[in-house]
Amino acid sequence: MLYAALTFWILVAVLLAWGVRELLLGLTKPKVLNTLLLPGTLVGLVGHVLGLLITGATVRDTSLFKDDESGEPATTSDPQPRIPILGPITIAMLPLLACAGAIHVSTKYLGRGVASKIKTDIIGPRLPTALNEFWQMLRDLITLTESVVMAILRADLSFWPNLLFVYLLICLTVRMAPFPGTLRGALGAILLLGGAAAITSSLFAVDAPAVTTGWKVLNLTIGCLLLLTIISLALRGMAVLIGFVRERDAEPARNLKPATR
Repeated sequence: MLYAALTFWILVAVLLAWGVRELLLGLTKPKVLNTLLLPGTLVGLVGHVLGLLITGATVRDTSLFKDDESGEPATTSDPQPRIPILGPITIAMLPLLACAGAIHVSTKYLGRGVASKIKTDIIGPRLPTALNEFWQMLRDLITLTESVVMAILRADLSFWPNLLFVYLLICLTVRMAPFPGTLRGALGAILLLGGAAAITSSLFAVDAPAVTTGWKVLNLTIGCLLLLTIISLALRGMAVLIGFVRERDAEPARNLKPATR
């Protein structure tokens, strides 16, 4: 159950990050968004390059920004790692692990004033097995989001480490979204690694203290992404509504014909 829950919540984090990024891309140009998320992009790209080097793949065409107007980070396409099966999994997973590790480090050295006020024991190593437990899980997620909001509001953001931590947390959590063209690979890698970890722990009774201590980082990540999802949905909805109203107001003007004598 521990590894099944861990796999499930990591999948939720990746999908939330991907959804937030897609919503924000509907509000601004990709180049502007990727510039704002530069620290997270840098960490994810370092994880990508590290995965290429570990698996013996060739590093090529890798940069923070492409030369075109998209402004997307350039990653090595078709890396052809020397390690079969595990090679593509490693390349897909290391950017995610790099962002998670950066969140842990930034929390430890910058964000104690904010993170200490967030409830980090809401998401745990147990999945709902009944309908009432499912609804309780949804209520817990709302509580977790509320905890993140209250922690940010109560934090002294005039103290620069707290402000820097909030900015880095946003960049790193959103950058957990897989790089363009690697979404399926990342999701498959999470499922395969979660299954392999569960089988290994059940057969050999492997103790995984890192997994247990990682729940705090996962709670922080999920809470931040849920908050960003709500904000992104609200902004995207307002933008669509404003565009609809403007279009409706412009229709009578287009339908007016000049008067003839």
